[in-house]
Amino acid sequence: MTTAGELLGVTDRTLVMGVVNVTPDSFSDGGEWFEPDAALAHGLEVLDAGADVVDVGGESTRPGAERPTVAEELRRVLPLVTALADRGAVVSIDTMRAEVAAAAVEAGAGIVNDVSGGLADPDMVPFVAGSGLPFVAMHWRGHSSEMQSRAVYADVVGEVLYELSVRRDEIVRAGVDAERLVLDPGLGFAKTAEHNWQLLAALPELHGLGHPVVLGASRKTFLGRLGRSADEAPRPPADRDLETVATSVMAAMAGLWCVRVHDVPSTVRALAVVQAAAEHAPDDDPDGPDEGGVR
Repeated sequence: MTTAGELLGVTDRTLVMGVVNVTPDSFSDGGEWFEPDAALAHGLEVLDAGADVVDVGGESTRPGAERPTVAEELRRVLPLVTALADRGAVVSIDTMRAEVAAAAVEAGAGIVNDVSGGLADPDMVPFVAGSGLPFVAMHWRGHSSEMQSRAVYADVVGEVLYELSVRRDEIVRAGVDAERLVLDPGLGFAKTAEHNWQLLAALPELHGLGHPVVLGASRKTFLGRLGRSADEAPRPPADRDLETVATSVMAAMAGLWCVRVHDVPSTVRALAVVQAAAEHAPDDDPDGPDEGGVR
């Protein structure tokens, strides 16, 4: 059985994190997997399709979303986390609340994925430090109700890298093992479409942070606006998977650790192409092949 810690050591391919939103109001699939039986069925589909990690969340982070109570968030996520962990899945809990993270870890989650990078709840980083589990910390400038007003940058790539590095240092000083810290540039969070495109164009620069990186571009609105005029509505979220796959291929070619996606089957197949090409690439040997053509 693969553990979350072992997945952190994977460097020869880009991992796939499959999303299961147990929410009534997520931007992509709100309500579709809200009932426990439907959530479990979808979680098992995600696993069978080849996801390395199943990311379970009970709170929508779309712009303007209202936060559920702690009790409601727990009610949504714990049955699914338990069921998937019992089946040997590596589960990440997508939450900004330490209380929810702690309960999910007790139920079997092996990764804590916090879109606020531990800023929304002062108890989150101490909990993660004590747990010793991998922690995904995203670039964050505020809750859903306020983040779009904070999408102001002079140099989005430079500022996101700087703010992530500052937050990284704070998290490590608070006791989280640097070897278990994963970073996320936060596409769509306090970012305009132009900011998102600039970050995608600069994916290789994220290696400068010195940590594994997760990319979460899946079904974001800026992909739905591609090819549409300013007065046209974006394509609906479920019709953005082709564009999402393209961003996942970009991430894999840039050597990122993981992509977080809704459409796992297409992503797994696309990344297999990237992996196969990488495995068949000629060695970078300036002296050329040895005698007889054997490298």
